[in-house]
Amino acid sequence: MQSTTDNDLECLDVRKHFGTVRAVDDVSFEIPKGSFFSILGPSGCGKTTLMRMIAGFETPSSGDIRIKGKSVIGTPPNRRNVKMVFQHLALFPMMNVYENIAYGLRCAGASKDVIRTKVHDVLERISLPDVANREISQLSGGQKQRIAIARCMVLDPDVLLLDEPLGALDLKLREAMKIELKLLQHQFDTTFVYITHDQSEALVMSDNVAIMNEGKFVQIGTPQELYHNPAAAFVAGFVGDTNRWAGKVTRVEGDTVEVATEAGLTMRGSVRGGTSPSVGDAVNAFVRPEFITATRAGGGAQSGADGGNLIEGKIDSILFNGANSRVLVRDGAGELIEADVVLTGGPEDLKPKDDVTLNWSAAQTMSFKT
Repeated sequence: MQSTTDNDLECLDVRKHFGTVRAVDDVSFEIPKGSFFSILGPSGCGKTTLMRMIAGFETPSSGDIRIKGKSVIGTPPNRRNVKMVFQHLALFPMMNVYENIAYGLRCAGASKDVIRTKVHDVLERISLPDVANREISQLSGGQKQRIAIARCMVLDPDVLLLDEPLGALDLKLREAMKIELKLLQHQFDTTFVYITHDQSEALVMSDNVAIMNEGKFVQIGTPQELYHNPAAAFVAGFVGDTNRWAGKVTRVEGDTVEVATEAGLTMRGSVRGGTSPSVGDAVNAFVRPEFITATRAGGGAQSGADGGNLIEGKIDSILFNGANSRVLVRDGAGELIEADVVLTGGPEDLKPKDDVTLNWSAAQTMSFKT
């Protein structure tokens, strides 16, 4: 990867070893100016270690980290123009809002006039112009989030790092803050690097997302690319809800394979991940619940034009979520298959114990060679 000042942040072949453990293993990526970039992965995948190296709290075992095209290896955290919002925010409870935001400016030796102007300006930009004199304990959870961001942004960082800052919020506030963070990122036009294990946060807010597992980046792409065109079985299973079957290839027709699953089902799927499976190869097959149509048995369901999949089953239970709900269907082999349905509250709605036909196309089944 060639360095360019068009990027706010670059990591080049970065590794971090703790003894024999490879916490971060040969990670390279670049983030253009003004982007919202998320690193998404399960706990223990190395994303926090990577962020700490970017912030300067850890030193890479090898590789380079560049801010605005300049290497920061060996540069201490307080000398990097990178700021960090921690999961628990770390606001100072003994200081009011104004003093919290002004703290970094005071440490940098800014004059009182400059501090006053910058603090009030950043409070306006986060839409909290009237809270300067409030105590931290008087703020709501969402207001605390914005103050923590303002305390960083008042210092005009090149990159803002966010370490799962929504983890401590309740569900409703967390949903609201996803939108709020995206709007704030546009407002400040600053590069945000966000780490999370919550896929909904990453998919909703990000321009690009890196999927991380076992210290490596598995795939980088837009949320749409990761969801619809995963490059590996791990991405298909980790991003979004999905049904998964393990099986073996029994037939190959171009980019379409027929798979006999371990549960005894036969289904057709599209080949993904750049592999060319042969008859007898082990594969994992995935299909998302929203791609499966569920109709009452005998309701006239037809296979897709590409020779799709038809499976008979019985509704085991219904997970109600308003109009967009989900049925859990137990097939003839006793396996549960999830399918999304629209419930209107009328007598035509599917109900538990109904016999149903599940229908989806081969193109919507993502098959990966193991």
